[in-house]
Amino acid sequence: MTEPQEIENLIQKCKKGDAEAFNRLIELYADRCYAYFFRLTGRTHVSEELLSDLFIRLVKKIHSFKGGSFQNWLFTMASNLFRDYLRRQSRQKKIIEKKAALLEAGQTSPKRKDRIFDNLQVALEKLDAETAELITLRYYGEMSFKDLAAMRNEPIGTTLSKVHRGVKKLRHIMERL
Repeated sequence: MTEPQEIENLIQKCKKGDAEAFNRLIELYADRCYAYFFRLTGRTHVSEELLSDLFIRLVKKIHSFKGGSFQNWLFTMASNLFRDYLRRQSRQKKIIEKKAALLEAGQTSPKRKDRIFDNLQVALEKLDAETAELITLRYYGEMSFKDLAAMRNEPIGTTLSKVHRGVKKLRHIMERL
């Protein structure tokens, strides 16, 4: 069997929920995807995490593959994951820089606002990654629901619902801190 035919057969089996087909598909692409992430990040831990996220996304989105080059489709997802990683790094850097500026300015006293910020950070870390990312993009990245939905290739109602449920979970967690 030629490779494109094998890939097509594996994809069809994956769409039917065949775990062995997913394993085989992952075996075929894991090394190349890992190398891609490692070349971009230069960090083993980050590359492994991105690779795991990629294959989780593959399992969730395999039904949306409409044909064509599976490799291009997979690496487009990998590229999107890497860009998401860069955005998170940029946001974290800005937060750290703001905190450092406050410390340098002598504002080290534990004010109520700082405690709330610290509790918010703890609460965000307790949410699942997708929910935390959506909330962060919406409220800290100041993205509109329309832009979030377009970025995630999902209906705006789905995005609204996810953000609403995420904020509700966040409030619940914050009340317990």
